[in-house]
Amino acid sequence: MGIVAGLDSSPDFTRIVVCDTDTGAVLKQGYAPHPLESAESGRPSDVDPQAWLLSLGEAAGGGLLEGVQAIGVSAQQNALVPLDQHGNTVRPALVGNDRRAQVAAVDLIDRLGGREAWAQAVGCVPQSAHPVTKLRWLAKTEPEAARHVAGLLQAPDWLVWQLLGRPARRTTDRGGASGTGYWSAATGSYRPDLVELALGHQAMLPEVIGPAEAAGTTPEGLLISAGTGETMAAAFGLGVRQGDAVVSLGASGSVMAVHHEALTDARGIITSLADATGMHLPVVHTSNAVRVLRGTAEMLGLADLEELSALAMKSTPGAHGLVLLPYLEGEKTPNLPHAAGTLTGLRRESMKPEHLARAAFEGMLCGLGDALDVLRARGVEVRRVFLLGAAAELPAVQAAAPMLFGTQVVVPQPADYAAIGAARQAAWALTGQLPHWQGAAAQVFEPGEELAVGQAVRQQHATVREQTHPGAFGY
Repeated sequence: MGIVAGLDSSPDFTRIVVCDTDTGAVLKQGYAPHPLESAESGRPSDVDPQAWLLSLGEAAGGGLLEGVQAIGVSAQQNALVPLDQHGNTVRPALVGNDRRAQVAAVDLIDRLGGREAWAQAVGCVPQSAHPVTKLRWLAKTEPEAARHVAGLLQAPDWLVWQLLGRPARRTTDRGGASGTGYWSAATGSYRPDLVELALGHQAMLPEVIGPAEAAGTTPEGLLISAGTGETMAAAFGLGVRQGDAVVSLGASGSVMAVHHEALTDARGIITSLADATGMHLPVVHTSNAVRVLRGTAEMLGLADLEELSALAMKSTPGAHGLVLLPYLEGEKTPNLPHAAGTLTGLRRESMKPEHLARAAFEGMLCGLGDALDVLRARGVEVRRVFLLGAAAELPAVQAAAPMLFGTQVVVPQPADYAAIGAARQAAWALTGQLPHWQGAAAQVFEPGEELAVGQAVRQQHATVREQTHPGAFGY
């Protein structure tokens, strides 16, 4: 059929892949960092969206897009672009997990009547990253700018709109809309009243189009697909489907799964997102993942996580009775914001570095297993788990994860899955047929005979959790 391109505009860079429409084989690639000034605390919270366009142009240099028939766009989630009545930015985009908006999140929760009211309304409870919370922060902190806001877009929507030449019609997709805090995946509709609650007045919202629909065609005849958020694009690029869960190992962790319906959760533990195919992506977040390993490595005087992994492999499942509850930064799942970590089972024979190293890996993975069980308890089928992040390559993770998750674990080879997912979406819009591309190349690990051992370790972890934090999960 030809070739398509997928571009992923992450918080730091733009990456473009050009793929064969039929097979998904990556033919060419482009890359460019965003021209951003670093903030003292890391990434900036305010970004001129023109920086995204500049790096896009640079990444597409050298004729990379010659012969391409359609482009899909993936971009960072939670990046809010406020526009005036002429379509110009009122102020720089508000991006990332904007800690400035933490008070605004609490304010919004109270104004609607609590966490359960938000969970029922839009499938999520406002946090500092959500666009609806950033709107509230804007109204409270920059009221003059807020008064000029006439339209709202997120990063993928804004890039699609720019590529199309800023037409009168502005669009988004279900995946992107589901992360705003003012669109419900359960009902498939906006809640304009929540925009007004946050901003103080109404604003124009983009039309939500279907997964296979095109947002439009450029004057040159290039088809642009709906676009979506990075999480949804990566899931589509990986080829996850119903029965699959994805566990992401960052400093914090997340667990999401493909499901046939939206899940509302009165406690606010589950965030109800939509995916890029018409299905749903319930997500559960943990505050602690790889930071547990890094902290343990530092405590043991080790140079890196590879050394920690090698040390942990000298121990055995159960870490000679050591149990680490890994709530070093408090915890979201279970909801224990003020908790600290707990180490139990200290006996003379267990007080060895290799057992502490093993307890750190098991504690981290048991915490993520608890998050998986939140989804399982709501009827989500989990037949295999995709494990993402650099730590997924560690032998200690690969040895323990299958037995602790109780299912097959797939560790995909590193690739630009968000960009590949965007390209796959472009192929869908171009051909009208869902592309059946080959799935990600991966290592596969089975729990095998150690399944019962893993269940015993999980039970030991659960017993210590219940003794230390009774009723933490509310059941």
